[in-house]
Amino acid sequence: MYRRVLLKLSGESLGGPAGKGLDTEWLQRYAREVAAAARAGLQVAIVNGGGNIFRGLQGAERGFDRVDGDKMGMLATIINALALKIFIRQEGIEAEVFTSTPMEPYAKYYMRDDAVKLLERGGVALIAGGTGNPFFTTDSGAALRALEIRADALLKGTRVDGVYTADPEKDPTAVKYEQLSMAEAIAKKLKVMDQTAFALCSDNKMPIIVFDMNREGNLQRILAGEKVGTVVLP
Repeated sequence: MYRRVLLKLSGESLGGPAGKGLDTEWLQRYAREVAAAARAGLQVAIVNGGGNIFRGLQGAERGFDRVDGDKMGMLATIINALALKIFIRQEGIEAEVFTSTPMEPYAKYYMRDDAVKLLERGGVALIAGGTGNPFFTTDSGAALRALEIRADALLKGTRVDGVYTADPEKDPTAVKYEQLSMAEAIAKKLKVMDQTAFALCSDNKMPIIVFDMNREGNLQRILAGEKVGTVVLP
């Protein structure tokens, strides 16, 4: 069903149950999932957040300058990408980190064509550093990169199995959506992604699939065309 996808992971997911720092067990789990999907023929690019280390907006609430705080958050995403790259390579899959601003020799400067070439030969492109600009979330960065590499879908890996009417971890009566439009998600304030990301995806007909990344095999189920998570359509 899909040939190429952009997978968005939160920084907190890489921090394991605590959501902080780097949890090697969860890094290995995600690396195995991504590697299995790549071996099955799915081209996977990854954009991850940095909230397990530092989040610019929360830093601003604690007295950090917003612009410098966002720069720190972008550096946090690069640390996460470098860590995930190590474990993907341990699974026998080629992986490279690309950054939105030059950071050689730690990572390669992001050029769309270079990332696509890596995907086409079966490797995984980890695109870090957000958009390279403050005031943009990694959701917006993920939407931008998904469009640039011409992904078939933007996959948002979470710890719940889709989009619900309320937070299912707090409200046991919450009901899951199998499918909804981006306009509905915005109107109902479901917080799937920020409005900038929605606008990019909506204007360019990019579907978003919100799914449970912690369930083993879900990436391959999506590759096989199974109904997994919630599909958010433009």
